[in-house]
Amino acid sequence: MDAPVVEHSAAHYRGLSHWHATAGDALEPRPPLDGDAEADVAIIGAGLTGLWTAYELQRREPSLRIVLLERRIAGFGASGRNGGWVSALFPRSADSLAHTHGRAAAVAMRRAMVDTVDEVGRVVAHEGIDAHFVRGGTIVYARSETQWADALAEVERAQAFGADALELWGSDRVRAADARGAVYDPACARVHPARLTRSLARIVERRGATIVEGTEVTSWSQGEVVTSRGRVRARHVIAALEGYGATVAQSRRRILPLYSLMIATEPLPAAVWDEIGIAHGQTFADGRHLVIYGQRTADDRIAFGGRGARYHFGSAIRPEYDRVERVFSHLQRTVHELFPQLPELGITSTWGGPLGVPRDWHASVSYDPATGLGAAGGYVGDGLSTTNLAGRTLADLITGADTELTRLPWVNHRSPDWEPEPLRFLGANAGLVAMTAADAEERLTGRPSLIARAMAPLVGH
Repeated sequence: MDAPVVEHSAAHYRGLSHWHATAGDALEPRPPLDGDAEADVAIIGAGLTGLWTAYELQRREPSLRIVLLERRIAGFGASGRNGGWVSALFPRSADSLAHTHGRAAAVAMRRAMVDTVDEVGRVVAHEGIDAHFVRGGTIVYARSETQWADALAEVERAQAFGADALELWGSDRVRAADARGAVYDPACARVHPARLTRSLARIVERRGATIVEGTEVTSWSQGEVVTSRGRVRARHVIAALEGYGATVAQSRRRILPLYSLMIATEPLPAAVWDEIGIAHGQTFADGRHLVIYGQRTADDRIAFGGRGARYHFGSAIRPEYDRVERVFSHLQRTVHELFPQLPELGITSTWGGPLGVPRDWHASVSYDPATGLGAAGGYVGDGLSTTNLAGRTLADLITGADTELTRLPWVNHRSPDWEPEPLRFLGANAGLVAMTAADAEERLTGRPSLIARAMAPLVGH
């Protein structure tokens, strides 16, 4: 059973992550729903998908009555706890999208994602949001001959699709240990995710939307959302739950909550950053299979995260799963392996949380004009920019606009359901073991992993 909703103080929410602690926001919970209500649009979830959808709807039709229903507080989940990459990454590769939807659709999706990085930056600047947004690009180090071969192939594929401006950097431009070089993608910005999310919440409220917190949604259907504190009747009902969709019976098998964990260090001197070669606004990773991700924060910390925490039986989401000492220790060792020139690191914060994984690794936006029901999610950790694209697309769909966004290949894509337990538990954790083993295989053999090749179709490649 998932833990019931309980009342928490602002102090509790500030302890969720480094980002929440430094959000520049008191994090005082808003009042819950007070009985039955009516709206034009009811949005389930006040994370970035829900907030961007509300923001874009207000731009198109300011008179709409919009209610966002949140179980905890706005930005409680992955929207406020992630790695802070506003990137052009989409969980399905361009090759996979081309295979499923055709090359033109794959190119359109990639171009839309690249454009979205700049769109988020435009909104941040226009609204005066102090979210530490700097478009510095992503450096993905190739730290073995196998990773270097993958880097060459990635740049070649990008050129073939004609929608990317990836750069191949030689070893003279990178400072990571054993790096043969790197792939540099300029289409990425560093951001403070909780500052972005909490600011958007205040903006949509000022423009007339209502956000109710401490309100658990138990089900929804055409024209109605049922909550623990009353019902909301609305012409349009949008589910924006991401990994937390697994906590509601009707969407439990639509999404798998997979945990990703992070650490933050003490601020490092400018000379150390010069030594490791990471500028402000840049994010970084390497070419391993078990994903890692990092950024240089505005106050010169390393914020660094990765996968490695196991999936929990029955798609359970509990506070104690946010912190796994084994994974935190692994992350700290990994940072030192990447940059041996670093001094001993003081870790000031550790945290984690669930992200949403669809069965085919294919994020989607859906809307049925006949019923008014819609949804978006399945970002597999690539949601900071994808949520903005989802919000703009949902706003077009809800208002009946026919645009380039509504014709993108993720619109009304339906992923298969996840298998019932215990198959879901066995498969998800086997995948985690396989990615760990694939990295070990490549270190031992010096050749591309056969395990990774077998897993590729299952993880969107």
